[in-house]
Amino acid sequence: MSSARRRAADLADGAYSLRQVAALSGVRKADVRAWMRAGLVAPACEEGVPRFAFQDLVLLRALARLEGQAVAEAVQPSTTRRRVRRALGRLSRRLGPSERLSALQLQAADGRLVLRSGGARLEAESGQRLFDFSGEPEGGPLAEAVVSRLAPRTLEVDARTWYERGCDLESEAPLEAQAAYRRAIGADPGHADARVNLGRLLHEAGDVDGARAEYAAALELRPTDAIAAFNLGCALEDLGRSVEAIATYERALEVDARCADAHHNLALLHERAGRAREAIRHLAAYRRLVGRPCDSAEE
Repeated sequence: MSSARRRAADLADGAYSLRQVAALSGVRKADVRAWMRAGLVAPACEEGVPRFAFQDLVLLRALARLEGQAVAEAVQPSTTRRRVRRALGRLSRRLGPSERLSALQLQAADGRLVLRSGGARLEAESGQRLFDFSGEPEGGPLAEAVVSRLAPRTLEVDARTWYERGCDLESEAPLEAQAAYRRAIGADPGHADARVNLGRLLHEAGDVDGARAEYAAALELRPTDAIAAFNLGCALEDLGRSVEAIATYERALEVDARCADAHHNLALLHERAGRAREAIRHLAAYRRLVGRPCDSAEE
């Protein structure tokens, strides 16, 4: 079949290529791919190539409108765009059929993403209902669905939202990232990932004992967390508590025997203590595992 006839057949069947759906919806291909990665759009796949249905086309237009509404009013468009995609991803999973997104409005106001449906207003990232004193009716079944499905998990969403903000801020604003992780922990003291990431930032900033406390808290919350154990070992080593560091590195290896960095640090500690046999054993293990260090705690 010629390429022209193939394109015609595709359109007739409602199966659009990435290029076609981008052209028809007026959305950049890069944005379509980003929404796919975020789980907002899930086209069918034919031999590894995405094939979009008409429903996907409608959804892409709705997503472009929602994102455009928020980004147009934002002080930092790139950061707002990431926040919008996370908020819409959570919202679409809560509400069910993603085409319902086409009935919503999303705006950036006072540093918040505000979701509107009828007269109902919510903070899109946390699900908290916002009171509207304008006298508008809070009507519409979709508005009530948004409120009822998001509101019960407000504290959980708040902690996750602050954690994700911390992840976004780490590279450019580590102090602000620390504050965001502290807010996540304040909303959910059991948020082990926020504690690990906060500990790492404190460690990098020179607050080793503060880092040790966060790593220890994370490990208490999640005893089988090899990352928390390894990071705690590093903090203890930097504090000169070598015996405790060795025990903690060994604990990391009990959870993940492939943690190459733990073997490396143990080899050095044993060598300094004059335990040549143990040092050689861990160094050999490290060399076998090079290329497989402990994974990063970041998302």
